[in-house]
Amino acid sequence: MEKHIQLEYFVPHEKEGHYLTLPFQMPENIAEFSLSYHYQKDQVEPIQVENGTFLSSRQINILDLGLVGPNGEQVGASGSDKSAFTLSALEATPGYTPTLLTAGEWQIIVGAYKIAPEGVSVLYDLTFTAKSPLHLRGDIHTHTHASDGVLSASELAVHALRHGLDFLAITDHNQIAKSDQLPRIAGITLIPGVEWTHYQGHANFLGTDQPYDEPFFTNTPEDARSRFVSARERGALIIINHPFGEGCEFQFDLNQLTFDCMEIWNGPMRESNLRAVGLWQSLLASGKKIPAVGGSDYHRDNLFQILGGPCMGVYALSRSREDILSALRAGHSYITFAPQGPQVEISAGDAIMGDSVNWQPGTYLSISAQGLKNGDILRAVTAQDSTDVFQATSDGKVTLEIPIAAPGFMRIEIHRTFLPGIPPLPALISNPIYFDSD
Repeated sequence: MEKHIQLEYFVPHEKEGHYLTLPFQMPENIAEFSLSYHYQKDQVEPIQVENGTFLSSRQINILDLGLVGPNGEQVGASGSDKSAFTLSALEATPGYTPTLLTAGEWQIIVGAYKIAPEGVSVLYDLTFTAKSPLHLRGDIHTHTHASDGVLSASELAVHALRHGLDFLAITDHNQIAKSDQLPRIAGITLIPGVEWTHYQGHANFLGTDQPYDEPFFTNTPEDARSRFVSARERGALIIINHPFGEGCEFQFDLNQLTFDCMEIWNGPMRESNLRAVGLWQSLLASGKKIPAVGGSDYHRDNLFQILGGPCMGVYALSRSREDILSALRAGHSYITFAPQGPQVEISAGDAIMGDSVNWQPGTYLSISAQGLKNGDILRAVTAQDSTDVFQATSDGKVTLEIPIAAPGFMRIEIHRTFLPGIPPLPALISNPIYFDSD
């Protein structure tokens, strides 16, 4: 949805040679902002000449253009070269910097380079495009040649685009990928991060350039905890990685650490991941609301590892890293085995996966699953049981409504037989909707 406003501003001749500012309010939840401006640049005078008329054109006004954000920092300046620009968190017209469109007072730079004796009126047209939910897919656990991967960040981003991914977190071992070091590549959102790698466990800190000031290494539980506290204070999304990973089990006391999500699916589905799913399920059953995530832990292509295997399906308000991380923190997401894997939406009224609603008799969970293959089993999981509610008899999609009998939670899994003779394995795991008692 778009909102349009016009601002008219009069520049008197005596302000020639000055820089002025025109304030305006950036609304909440804006995905894209565009501005154009119009004013009389030339004075045209008809002059009679032999056998006709000559139109004399003389430039009488020149107004420069620029933009200042709500924090007082310059977002861009294009002089009089451009009559319009467009801006978002990821992309911007040359001369302007991709910027998070924070609500508040912004300022148009009005550069009065040349002004006619009578002054000039300039009309600014502002267009605000509101955020709307997007379904995005990405990988939040990857490595480059800055640690033990084989690709550069640029090569990894291009690889991700070829795999159909919309976002990618760079999480090298104890090497922080900072925002200004990440390439800007159209079509993919790159998220700065680091995999804090310790002999007693790994964790991803996403979305901040400096989660802690000290070196990564610690030798006491207290020092380890301080890294988590620092990362939380600086706004990082904190993920406990592969709690039962072979040779890198998470041995710290989870009750003593602050974290946002748990990685229950790391690389190809195997016994250590199934144990992680079991741990997460037990935490949910105990009343905790912890979003689950998954990531490929990509280093290089091989028989058992692909970029986006598994990947996150995220329902975010925009493609910005801030909105993607907010969606992950809220649990508005599911894990699917590959970028082309099945997709699921679950809702209860206006609530989507990750949300909490008050339970009452007659409450239903609505499910829409697509990308199903013949034989896929759709399973509803609560604290008390796990029930197969549908099996596909061909490729296709399904919509279902399931009654919620009591307070608690419900999440969805899709199980698939990937190879003949091998038992069905999870092809998708959703985050729950929580049904709270009054």
